[in-house]
Amino acid sequence: MTKRILALDPSTYQRHPIHQEGRTWAETNCYVDVWIELLHALGYEPIAALPFTLTIDFEGDQWTFFKCPLLDMYELYGLDVQELAIWRPLVAHIEEQVERGRPVLAELDSYYLPDTAGTAYKRAHVKSTVAVNEIDAARHHMGYFHNQGYHHVGGDDFLDVLRLRGEPDPAALPPYVEFVKIRGGARRDGRSLLQGSLQLLRRHLELVPTENPFLSFKARFEKDLIWLLEKNLEAFHQYSFATLRQYGACFELSQTYLHWLAAQGEGELDEEIRLFGEISEGAKTLQFQLARAMNRRKPLDLSPLEAMAERWQRGTTGLKTRYL
Repeated sequence: MTKRILALDPSTYQRHPIHQEGRTWAETNCYVDVWIELLHALGYEPIAALPFTLTIDFEGDQWTFFKCPLLDMYELYGLDVQELAIWRPLVAHIEEQVERGRPVLAELDSYYLPDTAGTAYKRAHVKSTVAVNEIDAARHHMGYFHNQGYHHVGGDDFLDVLRLRGEPDPAALPPYVEFVKIRGGARRDGRSLLQGSLQLLRRHLELVPTENPFLSFKARFEKDLIWLLEKNLEAFHQYSFATLRQYGACFELSQTYLHWLAAQGEGELDEEIRLFGEISEGAKTLQFQLARAMNRRKPLDLSPLEAMAERWQRGTTGLKTRYL
């Protein structure tokens, strides 16, 4: 018997606008993307939860891997997210929680996820977070949110992604898994949702880095280029994912959030919307330039990071002046 929370069909599922055409970054990171679609499918507006994107920093060898704070999920939507202790086969835990009406967020191997065809599917073992909405272990079937939408996995892929073939490998550690208890108190109406979101915005603006992260990133990037220009395309993808793609995708979400605030009646945000959008677009351009420089073994001009530093300073200062 299929255990299901929401009756969804991948062929008719309507993605959230964040995952539709016209975005600078088609995807953000697996954890944020899955939350965007899960919240959307549950009937909540995920954009209201994006103030946390303003807090990311350069962490020395990477930009912050930005994630939705679980406290924000509870305060805004009444979603209580807890870690799931894995002491039985993962499939048994998923079945039990989904039957209780609780989505399960699990780290799985994209090698066995058909929705990653063309990137990781049958090509590379890549850890990624999915949110399980339905499962039928007897039929080898699972419905899950991942990246930009809702998907099904079945057959041998179902067996492999949940490690159901052969005897368990004692050296294979269980994945990190969370489950979502849907409690009451969600802020669904416009005014209540806006006020709750503004409370989060004020809290996260207090956590914005005190030092401009683009200046420290530029200094580190200059050193990293010495060895990067000798590396291959795989090194480019790894470096770009940890740096340019992280802050580029994150600040596009910041821009999206500010657009949403303006649509709710919050005025005088045009300048900040433009600044964070230019940072995001600049990161995409710099990513292409880095790929070309590594391919040609040629130097890369990092002066665009100075312009991004100025935009970040003006954007964050403007928001702090208004909301703190």
